[in-house]
Amino acid sequence: MTAAIICNGDFPKKEFPRYLIASADFIICCDGALKAYLRAMPSVFGGRKRLPDAIVGDMDSLSPVLQEEFSSRIVHYEEQDYNDQTKAVRYLLETHPEVSEIHILGATGKRTDHTIGNVSLLMEYGRLFPEVKEKVLDMVSDNETMFPIWDTATISVGTGRKVSIFTPDNSLRIKSSGLEYSTENVTFDNWWKATLNRAVEDEITLELSHPSMVLLCLD
Repeated sequence: MTAAIICNGDFPKKEFPRYLIASADFIICCDGALKAYLRAMPSVFGGRKRLPDAIVGDMDSLSPVLQEEFSSRIVHYEEQDYNDQTKAVRYLLETHPEVSEIHILGATGKRTDHTIGNVSLLMEYGRLFPEVKEKVLDMVSDNETMFPIWDTATISVGTGRKVSIFTPDNSLRIKSSGLEYSTENVTFDNWWKATLNRAVEDEITLELSHPSMVLLCLD
């Protein structure tokens, strides 16, 4: 079972992220994303009406008219400790634990601060929701696919794919194979330190010195 979470950034225009929405078994819109979703719905679903299964958030970005129209689908979280993307992930895991793939769309663009926050939270979800470590979790836009790992992993990326690696853990060391530039001697004390790499094999292996939080960005 797959799920798509639609955030209030740039709604995707390209075929692959739209396919992830169109083929999802369960669709959640963060409250501010509902208008963009409704506008795009005819083209995403070939003219078919497919309303989101849930609209999640604090409802500060949803007009009273839309709140009334979609009241039966609204899941209202008043707390402000976490953003709407995180609330949507939490709701999905609580109500549909059988979901095996979670694709987050529309999480980047518009506001840079929201983009940075949304992207960094992908790593954080392994700590907040340990069960996501057993699922496919990614963030897909028109330009890239991002996903977290929390331990040593071998990943199929395709020869020639651009690969950037981020982590907030400056004690972490990552031994890599299948990349053009070795990461073995990289000290992760700033975000740029392992960006703009390239896969020279179909699979890359990242061997972590200890379990931690790592984000991969594939262009």
